[in-house]
Amino acid sequence: MKQISIDPVTRLEGHGKIEIFLNDEGDVANAYFIVPELRGFEQFCVGRPAEELPRITDRICGVCPEAHHMAATKTLDDLFHVEPPEVTKKLRELFYMAFYCADHTTHFYALGGPDFVLGPDAPPAERNILGVIHKVGLEIGKAVIDMRVRNHHVIKMLGGRGVHPVAGLPGGWSKPISAEERDEIVRVALQNVDFGLFSLKLFAEIVLGNQAYVDMVLSDTFTHRTYSMGTVDAHNRVNFYDGRIRVVDPDGQEFITYHPRDYGQHIAEHAEQWTYLKFPYLKGVGWRGFEDGKNSGVYMATPLSRLNAADGMATRAAQEAYEQLYETLGSKKANGRYQPVHFRLAIHWARLVELLFAAERMLELASDPEITNPNVRAKITETPTEGVGSVEAPRGTLTHHYWTDEKGMVTRMNLIVGTTNNYAPIAMSVKKAAIGLIQKGTVVTEGLLNRIEMAFRAYDPCFGCATHALPGQMPLEVVIRDPAGGEVQRLSQFI
Repeated sequence: MKQISIDPVTRLEGHGKIEIFLNDEGDVANAYFIVPELRGFEQFCVGRPAEELPRITDRICGVCPEAHHMAATKTLDDLFHVEPPEVTKKLRELFYMAFYCADHTTHFYALGGPDFVLGPDAPPAERNILGVIHKVGLEIGKAVIDMRVRNHHVIKMLGGRGVHPVAGLPGGWSKPISAEERDEIVRVALQNVDFGLFSLKLFAEIVLGNQAYVDMVLSDTFTHRTYSMGTVDAHNRVNFYDGRIRVVDPDGQEFITYHPRDYGQHIAEHAEQWTYLKFPYLKGVGWRGFEDGKNSGVYMATPLSRLNAADGMATRAAQEAYEQLYETLGSKKANGRYQPVHFRLAIHWARLVELLFAAERMLELASDPEITNPNVRAKITETPTEGVGSVEAPRGTLTHHYWTDEKGMVTRMNLIVGTTNNYAPIAMSVKKAAIGLIQKGTVVTEGLLNRIEMAFRAYDPCFGCATHALPGQMPLEVVIRDPAGGEVQRLSQFI
């Protein structure tokens, strides 16, 4: 049997590799997405004071420390049985919207976008953020950089640090904001809204305006019919900071909606010997292997799944963009809501819809007169016991669960992070892309292997986060082997 390896895969956070096995006829017999990193945070956080965890767990990842900081802070609220003041919830969400604006910009323009702006067959040396800037022009490149700079400035203003924030407290936030800071954030949010609208227009021109890209998005090679997960508000609209977690089946029918505290009743994890990362699945369906459909417990937790699970967006322009996505991709309405979209490369489009929503929501929060209320902390009066907190990380639903003794020292900890939710569908997408792109007689080129990488890159995976290790580089190796096990080709970097 011939083997093809992609090791390391590129433009993700963490370390992963793809192993593709060909049969004697030269067709794909199987493909694996392997994460060779070891989890660790659940163990070395044991014995630490619980109030330190928002500052420890945000070191899990340098890409989305804000997500872990916020999930940990909300877990402390539950752990210490304290309800934060309303202004605190608004400040936290304001901080989180600035993070979403920066993070979604990073993925679209630096990680996922180069495949479309430069083309999947472009030389690897050009298929990056610098190549994107060269292609679209310096003015657009400057706008992308400015978007990140101004939102990280807001993150630092509200969170205390530009990277690895420190502001979260059980039942509170470390400091209020002044009227001058509020006015500055309003100006940033207005710019963010313009940038979100511009990015959707750019997507329409570059991707939707290119029939080859549209055909690739709509192709069966990049399509999977799974359950979709996302957090929704009281009106079943997308929410990143707070709400209940909703799961819809492949046809769009609600399967479950549950409080984050009840995640253990609905989510279980399956283990395979060939990877360190586990595969979450829906308990109510069960593990049926790496299969599509209602009878498989595999679910997706991405920007697209959040849109699939919700009935709409909570802001005007984002709602219009949401409707355009579903109408353009041929989704029909059933019982008043759009049926799910299952084209995995459409996750990139959904990410831009969310970017616009985050910008609009940021403007709403910054314009709220209560946002400068100085009473940002609640008094803690109860003994800590056990707590669960959840937010929507850009890469999927993020759940923290802590147990402590009566002194608040951590005795046990469990994390289910965004990318972990998506590990099964990522593995399925990689295999299906390999089967669709490599047949008998196919000449395996770097561009072809990059198309296989695109199958997982759409999920914006963060395996440093999912496995809780961060090597600092993105080693990737792809190895192709013949039926006898001999190496035919090896492409690698940072090995």
